[in-house]
Amino acid sequence: MRLSTMNGPRPRFLFSSRLWLGLAVFLAGIALLAIYGFLHAGVWLVREDPPQPAEAAVVLSGGLPERAVAAAALFRAGQAKEVWLTRPSEPRAAMRQLDLPYSGEEDYSRMVLIAKGVPPEDIRFLPQEINSTADELRAVYAQLQPRPGTTVIIVSSKAHTRRVRTIWNVVSRGTMPGRLLIRAAPGDRFDAEHWWRTTNDVLTVVREYLGLFNGWAGLPLRHSA
Repeated sequence: MRLSTMNGPRPRFLFSSRLWLGLAVFLAGIALLAIYGFLHAGVWLVREDPPQPAEAAVVLSGGLPERAVAAAALFRAGQAKEVWLTRPSEPRAAMRQLDLPYSGEEDYSRMVLIAKGVPPEDIRFLPQEINSTADELRAVYAQLQPRPGTTVIIVSSKAHTRRVRTIWNVVSRGTMPGRLLIRAAPGDRFDAEHWWRTTNDVLTVVREYLGLFNGWAGLPLRHSA
């Protein structure tokens, strides 16, 4: 009887305790991964390329004046021979409907560039009006097509750099007419390591991840004009 009891099925409580222990370890691992992902969510968004000489520095719309200041610094350092500016359609179109004068964002960026030492003759406006980052990168792609092998530097904000790369891969469809480098404006105040501390940084992180999901899906959602 004693031998039969020893070789019989193990008590149910022993199996249950091991099951709960394994489940607790698994959940603890998931929690640690979630905490790590949360703390590094801002850092992961920042993806810059090493500084290299290029034909032009392209100032993406937004982030005035930090992006223009950064592009001017690249020009003065000899890393860009000229600076390209994009032309946002808004709020220009809305102001036209109201018959009110409006100097576009690109004009203010141009003034910043000149104030920071870029000669006016080395500043170019890309012809297409844009509504989104995808539109801006399509405009850059159009400029590079007749100039294969040309290197350009995209100047954007810190948290926007990874999404720029993602959107470029979609826009270019894997056919690279030129080389694209991405640099972040040093004056951008985004705190990648402590992004949860301010409302602006939290909104930036949420917006960038939503934009990344859209980019990974092939840009099915379009910016409304």
